[in-house]
This record gives sequence, C-alpha cells and structure tokens, in this order.
Amino acid sequence: MRSKQSRKNNELVSWGVFLVVTLVLSALVWAGWSAIGHRSATPSLTSPGKGPDTAVTIGVKDMPQSLDIRTNSSDAAQRLLIDNVYETLVTVDQQNQLQPGLATSWKVSDDALTYTFTIADGVTFSNGHTLDGTDVVWSLQQAVTKQYADVSDLGELASITNPDAHTVTIALTSPNPTLLRALSGRLGIVYDSEAGDTDYAKQAIGSGPFTVSKFTPAQSLTLAYSGTYHGTKAKVGTITFNQYSDEAKLNEALANGSIDMAAPATASVASAANGKENLKVSEGTTTDKVLLAFNNGTDSIMSDEKVRTTFRYLIDAAAIASSQPDSGGLLGGPISPTEPGYEDLTGLFPHDMSQVQSMTSYFGSYLTTVDFVVTEQYRSMAEAIAQQIAQVPRPTVNLEVVSDQDYAKRIQDGSWELTLMSMDGTGDAGEFVDPNSIFHYDHAAAEQAYASARAATNDQEYADRMKAYARTLSQDAASDWLYTRKCFTVASSKLSGYPTALIDTRMPLGAVAKEQ
Repeated sequence: MRSKQSRKNNELVSWGVFLVVTLVLSALVWAGWSAIGHRSATPSLTSPGKGPDTAVTIGVKDMPQSLDIRTNSSDAAQRLLIDNVYETLVTVDQQNQLQPGLATSWKVSDDALTYTFTIADGVTFSNGHTLDGTDVVWSLQQAVTKQYADVSDLGELASITNPDAHTVTIALTSPNPTLLRALSGRLGIVYDSEAGDTDYAKQAIGSGPFTVSKFTPAQSLTLAYSGTYHGTKAKVGTITFNQYSDEAKLNEALANGSIDMAAPATASVASAANGKENLKVSEGTTTDKVLLAFNNGTDSIMSDEKVRTTFRYLIDAAAIASSQPDSGGLLGGPISPTEPGYEDLTGLFPHDMSQVQSMTSYFGSYLTTVDFVVTEQYRSMAEAIAQQIAQVPRPTVNLEVVSDQDYAKRIQDGSWELTLMSMDGTGDAGEFVDPNSIFHYDHAAAEQAYASARAATNDQEYADRMKAYARTLSQDAASDWLYTRKCFTVASSKLSGYPTALIDTRMPLGAVAKEQ
C-alpha cells in the first residue's frame, strides 16, 4: 500500500517548471548526441554472443500480467526484471544499503538541492545502442510527463540536465532525502531513448546481464544471457520463472528436480523442504512489517489514544511473533532493522495485564465491540489475537474473515477498527501522516516530526529524524507493529550465487551458477 496523493498535489507546480526544462533539453540533447553518432542506426532485439549451456528454472508464486514496470505496479515485474534485465542509477545490496549502479558515483550539494551523477562508461543496451546521459534525462522526463508509477517519489524537481554524455545533474526546489532510494527502484531504470515502438508490456530493452527471451502473461518468463552486458557476464544461459499457485505442486517440482529453486518460498514450502536430500533452505531479511493496524478515524473507538494504548498492552506481540513461521523478530515500531531510522521500540508496550485491567476499568461501558476484519491469509493470527482480547470482559471482538474484494471495500469505507496487514517498502512509515491513508491518523507532533525528516539535508540527519518520528508514532500507539517478516529460498544443492535477502522485492541473478 503506497498512497502518494498528498505529496503529489504539492509537486504539480514544480513539475510544470521541470517539463519546460526537460522538453527543451530533450530536443537539444537529441540533436547533439545523435549528430555525433552515439547510436547505431537500426536497433536489434537480439543479444550477440553465446552464453553458457546451463539453464535454471525457478518456481514463483506470482507472475506479472505485463512487463511494463513503468505503468504496472506489480511487485512481481519489479522483482524479476530489475537487476536482471533493467539496471538502475543506484542499487541496493543484501543489507538494503545504497550502492552505485549505472551511476558509478554521485555528489550532493550542502543544501541537498543538487545531485550530480557520474554515468558509467562503456554501457550498451541489449540492442547495441550506447547508454549515456541522454537516456537518463529522457527516462526521467518520460516518468514525469507520463505520470509513471511512484513518480512523486522524485520530489520537487526543478531541472534535470546532462552537460556531457557521462554526467547528469538533478536539481530540486526542496530537499528530498529519499531521492537516491527512489532511483534504486523503478524510477531509476534507464531506458533506451531511441528504442522506437517497443511494446514494453511484452518486451524489455535493458542494460542488464539478461534479456527477455519469452513471456507468457501470468504463467512464465524466460531470461537469456546477454552478450552485450558491460559487467561480469551471467554464469547461466537461461533462467525461466514458472508460476505455481498450488504449493503441493511446487513442493513436488522441487522434490523431483523439475525446478531448481523456489524464491521467495512460503514458510510451509521451506518447512517441507527441510532435511530433504539435494535441497537447501535459506532464510533472509526483508523490510516487510506485519502490523495490527488501528483505524484512527473519528467514528472509531481507536481514535482515542488511551484505547489504543490499552490494546498495545493487551496484545502479547512477543507471543504472536514467536508463533509465526515467517517471523524475523519482534518489531514494536514502523521502521524495520534494515531501514534508515530504525530503533528498537519493543520495550514501549510490553504485554501487561495489570495495566490493561486498570485502563479498562477506567473506560467502564465505553468499550463495547470492535470490528476485526481480515482476509483468509491472516485467519489463524487473527484468531489468536481475538483470544488475547477476550481475556478482558470489554471490549468484545467481532472477528470477520472476508474475501479480498470485500476486504478492500471494508477498509476503504472505514467500517473496521482492527485489521492485520503488512507494509513492505523502505521508508513507508510516512503513510501514517498521509491524510488519504487507511489509518486516518491525525497527530500534529507526528506530522511535524515527519516534515522535519523530509527536510533533512544528509543521510545521518534523515535517519535521526526518522527515528524521532517513529518513536512518536509508537508512543502514541498509532498501530501495533508485531514483527518483521523473513523470506525463504529453497534451492538445489547444485545452485550457488543466488541472493537470500530482500528477494520479496528484488532478485539479482547474474551471479547464479549451476553445477553440471
């Protein structure tokens, strides 16, 4: 869930300035760089050079309907294509730390309004075209003019220029401490500005170690070795992803060797593979945060801070976290351990029935019934939480397990008090001060703390201010953050070089090797 509207409205004026600059710039750089012949005349969708004979097959639980990352918000499309087919200006490592990507380095001005990137030399797209600063400017221009997904994450842009082929400068009208993070995702992808009428829903022309060889929507995707890749070449010839919606069939495919890996695998698939010959189960960290969300709207009893506090003392989050097979550890706040601004807040509201009894006696008959609405995915956890709430005479819990469609409507309508959900983005704690978010949370001190973090001019300042913001949210019991999820990989013992952390969001496979 990523509501962006509140920030987007404030950026329309700055985008207007940006559009004028980039449209003029586009015409100039198009003529300039094309005139010196930095492109080949006729694009080719083939990848020259023969790769290794080895093939790897991976079972996944979801497959995108479209490969067009620009307009498709599917997590699956990003997970499979970024780092494999497409490269980004900035990337992240297995610890979720920012690292150079197509931009080999960058400098940020003291006022944090100017970012100067050095673009890697000798990079080509899979069709043979050279990748340079022209393509970076054009790609960002397209994101803004066509309002591609998550474009508001770029912040308040003043201009984007490329004074030469290997330098790009982004100017802002106000600081955006998460700009580099945004450029490590879909907004940081550099596309070929001269690729012509490419059908991005079915094709992908990138600069990564693989190309798209075959795609069947919602079924399978095959990536092939790219001989034009500028970095260390892929160690396998093809990687094929096949969708498995049935865990039993996925387990069978792993057992009989018809697939080499399942990633990310569910906890039950990982459990079934444990101890099996020729299979290895790995665990890794994620930024996915599971929370008992509160509806803080004025029509909900959860709008009362004392009621929220009572629930946080009442719910035994440690017991819930320890009982979940996908738990990576107790959380306590809106920022996970691998995100900027993390602080261990698990001690703020320990399970304390004496506190609960004191507070519920204070409320008297005010606490009546709470509507606890979840989907089937969270049934067992919701039942455990409902049993914990039942330890006190009030409030009573009306637990409803509804279809995904009904759930979306109930949440949108605000006809709920409690729900279980997850948030899986780095920096998504800002959702709590978004007036359009489902939390309906209104707290002046939290808003001020978040605004201060957004005005930070360096990484340390941003992390420190996000830490203060997260503590404000947790102390006010805006929700009850239960645990951070871990991810699982099940792979053949013949495979090596695959990632095990953050694979729910990105899965770089260029280093994967298969023993023959």
